[in-house]
Amino acid sequence: MRLLSRKAMCNTHGQDSSYFLGWQEYEKNPYDEVKNPTGIIQMGLAENQLSFDLLESWLANNPDAAGFKKGGQSIFRELALFQDYHGLPDFKKALVDFMAEIRGNKVRFDHNKIVLTAGATSANETLMFCLAEPGEAFLLPTPYYPGFDRDLKWRTGVEIVPIQCTSSNSFQITASALEEAFHEAKRRNLRVKGVLVTNPSNPLGTTMTRNELNLLLSFVTEKGIHLISDEIYSGTVFSSPGFVSILEVLKDRKCENSQVWDRVHIVYSLSKDLGLPGFRVGAIYSNDETVVSAATKMSSFGLVSSQTQYLLSALLSDKKFTRNYISENKKRLKQRQTLLVKGLEKAGISCLKSNAGLFCWVNMKHLLSSNTFTAEMELWKKIVHEVKLNISPGSSCHCTEPGWFRVCFANMSEETLNLAIQRLKSFVESMNNQSHHQMLKSSRRKSLTRWVFRLSFDHDHREPEER
Repeated sequence: MRLLSRKAMCNTHGQDSSYFLGWQEYEKNPYDEVKNPTGIIQMGLAENQLSFDLLESWLANNPDAAGFKKGGQSIFRELALFQDYHGLPDFKKALVDFMAEIRGNKVRFDHNKIVLTAGATSANETLMFCLAEPGEAFLLPTPYYPGFDRDLKWRTGVEIVPIQCTSSNSFQITASALEEAFHEAKRRNLRVKGVLVTNPSNPLGTTMTRNELNLLLSFVTEKGIHLISDEIYSGTVFSSPGFVSILEVLKDRKCENSQVWDRVHIVYSLSKDLGLPGFRVGAIYSNDETVVSAATKMSSFGLVSSQTQYLLSALLSDKKFTRNYISENKKRLKQRQTLLVKGLEKAGISCLKSNAGLFCWVNMKHLLSSNTFTAEMELWKKIVHEVKLNISPGSSCHCTEPGWFRVCFANMSEETLNLAIQRLKSFVESMNNQSHHQMLKSSRRKSLTRWVFRLSFDHDHREPEER
């Protein structure tokens, strides 16, 4: 008799992905400026640590919020006692206002249509439970966040079918790629229930164009399926073109009274825009009342604490703070992204042009020994073990082309980033020197072969001696 469930014993969590294996290597030998200066620098973690000083300054200036007080009186008891799964109304109102502010107030959100979850991971999984049965499928454009193989599939039994995107058009979604993915699902006898996109993209660091968003809406309308727009990086857009939410496109197309209005769902989180992944604050926004009701009930398994909601309600309600934070955070992200891109350029490495996110999509094809994913993994292992940088290989993101890597820049100090760039630059120079040395050896070998051949030829064809 089996004592554990199939779920406990199965190996479909995705923990064996190189994305997670790189983290494990980092944890064995983490870089520390003083204690371990030769350790592995973590560049596989999309975390925003650039604006903590702004948050800490607000906390210092608002001791009541941090001390769970209101009007100088403690409300600790009130917050510590049972709260239902609907969430604190003041926090939900503050959150939807912040979401609107990030989008330039071009769209507004109804706080009655939002469901609080323990981070975006929980939000995406909850939507899978609401929208699909085990064995049904969602289409995702490649490359995509490696954690989706865990978040969307592991417990729900939902399948992922990739929408194959390529560097020929900067990995943008095309009509032909959508149709091919839909037919691939059919070939696999999978019923397609929807499309999920991240906008801005993780790992590309780019925003989706209006043409792509209109294409997606037309596609899901024609097929009668759902669209999930994961917009957790919406506040990280630091240069043009600006961010366009799927809700904005829905309203531009006047879809309010159409069926697709209820089949578009948005995922949001404060992990990236505010840099608070440890607070575990995520959200689902949907116009479908049944989805909101079901997701709210499911949120019992991953609630946001009342203390967290109270603190963030006060912070997000401070409009002067949020306005300054959004602006300053974008400036810092832009400066840091520029530092990485220019540093890599000096090392002879290019990046996909990006305007958002906490990472760059880096092209190292020229460093591969061959145009294969085997060669990509060989290069990745060298970078982790020899260069001592944990970056994420494109294959972990299901990229169709070998040689791309996601490199994060916002989870470390500027000094650490400069060190990481210098390590990579030295590695590339070393590889180039080795390549040059091998070419010289090969050239000498060919010259020697030609010389020996010439001597032999001359010997065999000389005139016979007179006797």
